[in-house]
Amino acid sequence: MIDSSDLLFPEPAASQRKQAIAHAFSRAAHHYDQHAAFQRDTGNILLAKLPSDLHGAVVLDVGCGTGYFSEQLKARGAQVICIDLSSSMLDMARERCGETNMRYQLCDAEALCLPDNSVDFVFSNLALQWCQFLSVPLSEIKRVLKPGGQGVFSTLAQGSLDELRQAWQAIDSGQHVNHFISLNQIKIALAQAECDQYQIDLRPIRLWYHSALALMKDLKGIGATHVDERRTGGVSRRVLMQLESAYQKFSNQEGFLPATYQVCFGAIHR
Repeated sequence: MIDSSDLLFPEPAASQRKQAIAHAFSRAAHHYDQHAAFQRDTGNILLAKLPSDLHGAVVLDVGCGTGYFSEQLKARGAQVICIDLSSSMLDMARERCGETNMRYQLCDAEALCLPDNSVDFVFSNLALQWCQFLSVPLSEIKRVLKPGGQGVFSTLAQGSLDELRQAWQAIDSGQHVNHFISLNQIKIALAQAECDQYQIDLRPIRLWYHSALALMKDLKGIGATHVDERRTGGVSRRVLMQLESAYQKFSNQEGFLPATYQVCFGAIHR
């Protein structure tokens, strides 16, 4: 049985919410990389926005996870500061990247533990959608950048996982998939953060699965679980069969099921 609380997320008291997020990612830390193909795809697109030579630069990796991209930033010559809300994720990043030219800190993207004008670049891959108000981490990223610095980020936008959302809606009225903000709301957040110089690019990225269950296992495997609307009990075999049936209307000719994400890639210039 899959716990229905382990399907995605939406909104309680701030500290309680962050504790739940940290706990979900800590539980996922040791098997995260097995389920993170989508995160690697978006991270590679984001990494291409930064210089290939980062020697002498200080780069902040916000929501570093297991350090997959922290390691690549280090390989480009950067001094990397890894921050994450999950101590277990930081442990995995430390194990991967070592200590040379690396620093690790338990830290919230909405209150970066760094002084003003202290880093040359900020890299944040699929972390900011976990913040309650996008304008807050964007403002923090701008604050810690040195003049002339650049911050790049990716976040999920409205329309992400719509196939899964629609399949669940055919079964019950519960909120099994998070509400993602629109592109216009992302632009408003950038304005609220006083990010005057920026570029954003919205791209659909589609993954294919053998079953709806395989998709949900991937979501659980990366820690993308419901943290704001905890449910009791699990999803019965009958309900899972109903979900599989409802999802079939999206299948392609080969019988694979899509999971479509709308990904906003952004760059902030200081």
